[in-house]
Amino acid sequence: MEIPYTVTPRRDTGLYNAKVGIWLFLASEVMLFGALFSSYVLLRVGADKWPHGLLNIPIGTFNTAVLITSSVTVVMAWASLKLHQFNKFKIYMTATILCALAFVGIKTIEYKDKFTHYSVRLADGRTMDGHIKGSPLFWSLKKLKDKNVETIEFAPDAAHGAAAAAHGAEAAKPAAHAAGEHQFEIIKVSDLTYLSAYVPSHNTYFAIYFTLTGLHAAHVIGGALVMTYILLFGGKMWRTQPDRLTNRVEVAGLFWHFVDLVWIFLFPVLYLL
Repeated sequence: MEIPYTVTPRRDTGLYNAKVGIWLFLASEVMLFGALFSSYVLLRVGADKWPHGLLNIPIGTFNTAVLITSSVTVVMAWASLKLHQFNKFKIYMTATILCALAFVGIKTIEYKDKFTHYSVRLADGRTMDGHIKGSPLFWSLKKLKDKNVETIEFAPDAAHGAAAAAHGAEAAKPAAHAAGEHQFEIIKVSDLTYLSAYVPSHNTYFAIYFTLTGLHAAHVIGGALVMTYILLFGGKMWRTQPDRLTNRVEVAGLFWHFVDLVWIFLFPVLYLL
């Protein structure tokens, strides 16, 4: 039994079935991300203070360029099939998948940096942000005490250290020593009243950051898997039903453009504003 309207458009919509389906799916995606962006606006408006400068803007800018490039290559892949140039299609589709993997890889590096970046508060009232020597993941004050750790070597961020000095919190600075480019301070665990990595539970900002970027990254991975399937197993369809394969690539491309568009909104909202 042949499935109707896989190539020819429907009379009622003027679109083939897959294109109708992807537009309906994208409508639900708009509602999903629209609700999350609305939550972001409400949380930010209701916050007394909103953090700034906690994300790496150059890396975010580069990742934006990577996704924009992938939008171009996926269009070129579809255009190559329209021109019956299957070998060029494979080149452009491979480039799109590589861009997707690069984006996810860079985002993973960003996540790791956040998971090893800590905010601490001392009993004397000082607060500092920076890295613990060895870059441990997901440490907490309870975990340190459970492991009977007596001291940590902490490298404060220069900006946060300057801010602490401006607020007059220079009392009883722990001993410091150099380790590479960082100045590590030896801090007694007993002097700590708070320790947290930059994880979703750290504050409202990181809760919304990881929710939005994590969901977006899941969409990037899903899109990359679909395009990889088309690239690896599309050759047989190309020999028997080239127009149907072309339509599949177009549908995948529409989803990919949506993923790119979401990031175009996420980048300025989370990194720049």
